[in-house]
Amino acid sequence: MIKQPVPLADRPKSGSAEGGARARSLTLELFTLRWDPLPRMTRPRWLARLPHVLVGYVAVLCGFLTTAQLSDEYHVTGGPPLVVALTTGVSIALAMFRPLAGWWLALLAAGAGAWVMYAHVGQSQPWPWTPVGLFAFAAVILLVALRVPPRVTIAVVLVSLACDVLAEILLKPEHSTSTVAGAALLFGFTGVLGYALRALRLARGELVEQETLTEEERSRRTLLEERSRIARELHDVVAHHMSVISIQAQVAPHLVENPSEELKENLAGIRENALEALTELRRVLGVLRSEHPDDPANPHHPQPTLAELDGLVDNVRGAGLDVTVEVAGVRRALTPGVELTAYRIVQEALSNCLRHAPGSRVEVGIAYGPRDLHLCVANTAPSRPAPPSHGAGHGLLGMRERAGMLGGELAAGPRPEGGYEVTAVLPMDPQDLSGGSSPETKRKS
Repeated sequence: MIKQPVPLADRPKSGSAEGGARARSLTLELFTLRWDPLPRMTRPRWLARLPHVLVGYVAVLCGFLTTAQLSDEYHVTGGPPLVVALTTGVSIALAMFRPLAGWWLALLAAGAGAWVMYAHVGQSQPWPWTPVGLFAFAAVILLVALRVPPRVTIAVVLVSLACDVLAEILLKPEHSTSTVAGAALLFGFTGVLGYALRALRLARGELVEQETLTEEERSRRTLLEERSRIARELHDVVAHHMSVISIQAQVAPHLVENPSEELKENLAGIRENALEALTELRRVLGVLRSEHPDDPANPHHPQPTLAELDGLVDNVRGAGLDVTVEVAGVRRALTPGVELTAYRIVQEALSNCLRHAPGSRVEVGIAYGPRDLHLCVANTAPSRPAPPSHGAGHGLLGMRERAGMLGGELAAGPRPEGGYEVTAVLPMDPQDLSGGSSPETKRKS
């Protein structure tokens, strides 16, 4: 069998080819003079620009010290020392925003300084770096290592040391002192320090991002748990009504004298559909009751209503809160969904008062309007510090879910005079207010 030739693009690369690709990539990164500003401090906020101020101060200080050292120790005067000092300071400042561009400019400043003081090097004086030049260049390497990958930092340090070695091999003045050892130690230390600080900054950024994602996931999970709880409670309400429909359809033929066969068939069909819907409802939504839905020990309790509000308030008073209740309007029975939602909102608001406002006075207001039920739970400022709470702190989320489910509104926030207030408006007939039936359908019915 003749083998088909493998295209060059699909052939595995040899070790030399991969090494060449890496070298080209590293070279391109060394000459990438992209904008990469020095990160600000996140905490505290008022010190956000402190690193930039410190680097600016170091740039000015190194510029002055370079001029002073060239004139005092190497006896170089005139314009060249000023040019070298200015280039040195500018390279440090530039490295705050374009690190590799600052490094190239610092190399240029170091070469200019070595050329300026070449003829003035005395006995045992360092060359090609001055002491100030070494520390100024180390500051640039530190700023580079804070922003670039480790391989680029290593390349920057090695290229800088290679320039030092070549200068001393080819152009070293007589009686001068070598700076290779000192430069290797200082540049290597600043490179490692910059890498460590960069790794720490990246780790903190990832940690903050992970904490944000975790908080979002916790909020999403809490929302799903609250919706599951609401679904479990509404399951009881819907199941009750379906049971009533089934019983009424069964009893209706006995309440009519000589019912027709057509009526009996229709009522029997209604009862069968109600029983089938009730069975499906229990099968699907009953799973939400427990992690073990088949557990026979899992009881079904009737859902609370506003008629049981007095017992809830008594329990809260027994826990140490001063609670007063005011009811306005004509108190009347509401739909089970509205009753349950109103009770749960008041219950959660009172629980928040117990948890976050110990010793406060709480006022519970319930107003029955023509079409809406108004709720208000307000508390004064706490009289003693609240104990630490280990909960997820998403009670307001659940209350808003319940109110929004009925087409109502809920607002919560601090009071101007201190304390906290939760208000809700619930429509008494959620089906009509939610737009479930169009006006034409109502007129036809």
